[in-house]
Amino acid sequence: MRLEGRDVIELGLLAAVAVGVFAVVMVLLTVVKMVLWVVLLPLRAVLHVIFLPLLLVKAIVGGLLFAVLSPLLLVGLIVAAVITVVALAVPLLPLLFVAFVVWLLLRATSTTTAIAR
Repeated sequence: MRLEGRDVIELGLLAAVAVGVFAVVMVLLTVVKMVLWVVLLPLRAVLHVIFLPLLLVKAIVGGLLFAVLSPLLLVGLIVAAVITVVALAVPLLPLLFVAFVVWLLLRATSTTTAIAR
């Protein structure tokens, strides 16, 4: 299928109309948003005044909980780190033991003097 000159012009006009409709819809939505913002502004101000003490209580309680629970959380994180290291090291113990025995054998058969060490 091949587009002719007339088809390209029609597609261009259709795209221009679509952009125009989109622009009009966006302008209308912006106007509606501004009207709702202005109409609901007093309600928002009243709600902010009502909920401000609750937000302050939330901040105080949150700060106290953080001060009380952060040492416990720190201890828990340290215990978890130790457990993780042990859990990762235990499967490697046989290999470490073999390496230690080889090191002991090589050290015992070494002919170097104490001064060279």
